[in-house]
Amino acid sequence: MTTAASVFAMRRRPSVGLRPTERFLLVGLMTAAYVGFAVWVSAPWRDDIEQALGPVMAWVIPLSIAYVPGLVIGFFMFTVLLTRYRPLELVPPDGEWPPVTVLIAAWNEEHAIERTVECLAALRYPGPIEVVLADNNSTDRTAALAAATAARHGLHYRRVLEPSAGKHFALNTALATVTTPIVVTVDADTFAMPDSVTYLVVRLAARPQDQHVAACAGALIVENPLASRITRMQAWDYRLGINGVKRMQAAYNSALVAQGAFSAYWTDDVRGAGGWPDAIGEDIVLTWTLMSDYGLIQYEPRAMCTTVVPERVKVFMSQRSRWARGMFEGLKSRPPHHQPRVLAKIVASIDYLVPVLDFGYVFFWLPGVVLFVFGYPLIFSWWSMLLLPVTVVLYGLLRRWQDRNVFRQLDIHPAANRRGFFGYLLGYQAFSSVASLRGYWQFAVGSARHWR
Repeated sequence: MTTAASVFAMRRRPSVGLRPTERFLLVGLMTAAYVGFAVWVSAPWRDDIEQALGPVMAWVIPLSIAYVPGLVIGFFMFTVLLTRYRPLELVPPDGEWPPVTVLIAAWNEEHAIERTVECLAALRYPGPIEVVLADNNSTDRTAALAAATAARHGLHYRRVLEPSAGKHFALNTALATVTTPIVVTVDADTFAMPDSVTYLVVRLAARPQDQHVAACAGALIVENPLASRITRMQAWDYRLGINGVKRMQAAYNSALVAQGAFSAYWTDDVRGAGGWPDAIGEDIVLTWTLMSDYGLIQYEPRAMCTTVVPERVKVFMSQRSRWARGMFEGLKSRPPHHQPRVLAKIVASIDYLVPVLDFGYVFFWLPGVVLFVFGYPLIFSWWSMLLLPVTVVLYGLLRRWQDRNVFRQLDIHPAANRRGFFGYLLGYQAFSSVASLRGYWQFAVGSARHWR
């Protein structure tokens, strides 16, 4: 019988850095020490809260706005410190570049579809590429503009029409027609950079420690960062938050979302998983199914695209509510304890802490700031403010790494956006957490779902 120890022994040591299990043990010890120290030194704060609000709140408040956030941020920061990025050589897997089909899920995207197709035509992928428009019954000029653009650039292109409303319907109908071993999804308002698909395919075909990779998420940055105040903040969320979290998760071969906006999959794995499910977070549920039944989920930071983000707060809030609801759908469909790998169980379980962060921020942190302004520093004490410098250090590490290893290598020059950074650091979470709480509530009551 094969034991866990023998399986560990059979896996090759990575050519660079620590084994994921070794990294996790070190990070776990460092995080436990950090949180344990925080709990110990903040005992006077808890005593003050207990005298004012009672023994229960003396633990609920610190847990919500200091200890749980400290655990998440500490785990994140120590993982980043102990993880070395190993860029893969852009050489064909098994000596030959596999054919790739790119699926564009679209519904009334005439404002962006021409540029999306143009970017796909400019890809420098050395193997055959076919582009398929998964048209979810668009009523504008999306289909005509996509076809004309593809013809103008000599792109191998076709359209698959799906009249039933729903992104998953469009993707699954198109998937049924795919004949290539690899399928890449891209949103109709996401613009691929020339080598992005090449980086995706190389990472997907890699076998870390001889394990199969079922999907690989690409990296997204904001296309319209200076359009409004909310896009300025989103630009930093994508750069440091979303991409940073994916990098942390991928350190344990468990990136939790191969996002539909730009990711690569083995076609047979997606079909075996039943395609994209009927869910508001169809890409989240598919990712968790693939991770549970088919293999590892990776992330490639140099597989870069730009994507258009909401320019109005109302639209942004709606989007983030859908994302939060999608996370709960993933947790329901494939609970972390169902994952076969121990590291996948643990990384996926971090999602259970996210609602605690959102709840604590909205119901304790924000009221604590208001009370602090009026001279009552009980909640917003220096114990909770210690998270700010730690977060700034983490963001500094992430930004420096990204500048050196991604932007410089791809010759990308993001716009200067200092106002957006301070807004992201000090105020963005208020919008995001309120939107997420709404998404959790929508999931709980089973409210109607909308693609947009």
